Amino acid sequence: MRPRFDYGDEVRVRRNVRNDGTFPGSARGALLVRRGLVGHVRDIGTFLQDQIIYSVHFLDVDLVVGCREEELQAADDPWIASRFESRELVAAARPLGRSGRVLVEPGEVGEVIKVIRDQDRGVCYHVHFAGRGTLQVAETALTWPHDAEEAAL
Repeated sequence: MRPRFDYGDEVRVRRNVRNDGTFPGSARGALLVRRGLVGHVRDIGTFLQDQIIYSVHFLDVDLVVGCREEELQAADDPWIASRFESRELVAAARPLGRSGRVLVEPGEVGEVIKVIRDQDRGVCYHVHFAGRGTLQVAETALTWPHDAEEAAL
């Protein structure tokens, strides 16, 4: 197991980092670092002997936060901002379907399972809709659940 990043490397956090209960002085679940923020690797360690953990200093918010390798990318790698993040609730902005069959009606709420950032196609998501399974959905076909409720009024 070799670390991808080294001391002093500039890295970007790929998704929101929340307190998992190990960050002192902050409530569990509190947002610590917003996705896209750039920081510098200060230390490298392991967790359970199979995960590399980087201590990253995010100067903009003056926090040092532990990040797993899959949560980071090199700061100079292309960054495609996304509207939604993993584990967020979203609503269908229009009918969603497969093979000409509507599976999800506008306003139905699902949970983002994975964010897919593609240089050529933009951002899309794997979204789980209860009772309907997981669909790959373009960002333009999703909205926030409260936006869907307001549009229905």
